[in-house]
Amino acid sequence: MLEHRGHGGFTEDTENNRSALTGAIIGSAMKVHRKLGPGLLESAYEECLCRQLSLDGLQFRRQVGIPLEYEGLNLDCGFRIDILVADHVIVEIKATPTVLRVHHSQLLTYLRISDKRLGLLINFNVDHLRDGIHRVAN
Repeated sequence: MLEHRGHGGFTEDTENNRSALTGAIIGSAMKVHRKLGPGLLESAYEECLCRQLSLDGLQFRRQVGIPLEYEGLNLDCGFRIDILVADHVIVEIKATPTVLRVHHSQLLTYLRISDKRLGLLINFNVDHLRDGIHRVAN
């Protein structure tokens, strides 16, 4: 897990802060997409988005493992969040021709298990990034 602690300014988990935070994340993603365009691997977009979030002063953690408990069975890492911004917004990155319903379901499950309220599913494999951004709330 990599971590960056920028100034962020999003310490309280309020609707206004979540809206401002998602706007800042989307702005960072648009900068990346504007420079790179579609066609790269998810890992490349993740690296570049993390760099841009850092440049934009947003606090984030990358590849955050979340434990999972099921009927007394504890798994150290039930799943990994691509990027967790300001400890409030889960960002899942895709580079696929089509975002499927299962991708939305996956993000909803991540939100529920991690007790977070808001996630962004960002598909960089689109001509215009606005068509690849999906806001998911729990």
